[in-house]
Amino acid sequence: MSDKKPVWSLQNSIRTEEERNVFKPTGKKPKDKLVSYIFSTILVVLVSSFALTFLQTKQAEICFTSNFCFNSKDDILLYTIYVFLNIIIVVLAILAAYLIGRKLGNIIKR
Repeated sequence: MSDKKPVWSLQNSIRTEEERNVFKPTGKKPKDKLVSYIFSTILVVLVSSFALTFLQTKQAEICFTSNFCFNSKDDILLYTIYVFLNIIIVVLAILAAYLIGRKLGNIIKR
């Protein structure tokens, strides 16, 4: 058993001082990317709702009041906003149901 194990020592390191300081904290706070993620998600949903307006073959007429009506072929921008708001409402409803279910599950667990 004359095999010696290698001794690893940082004292004999051949790295330069710059290479040693690579992983030291810089003191800068990491940027919060939540706002950019939210804006990009809203943009993707808006573009997909715009694309969904072209997949519809029939002309749909939507009336909010008796005086304010629009259809899907003539008013593409209004119909895109209408589809976008419907998608947002569905996503928010799913999120609310998830949060309520999680709270109810925690109450039942106790």
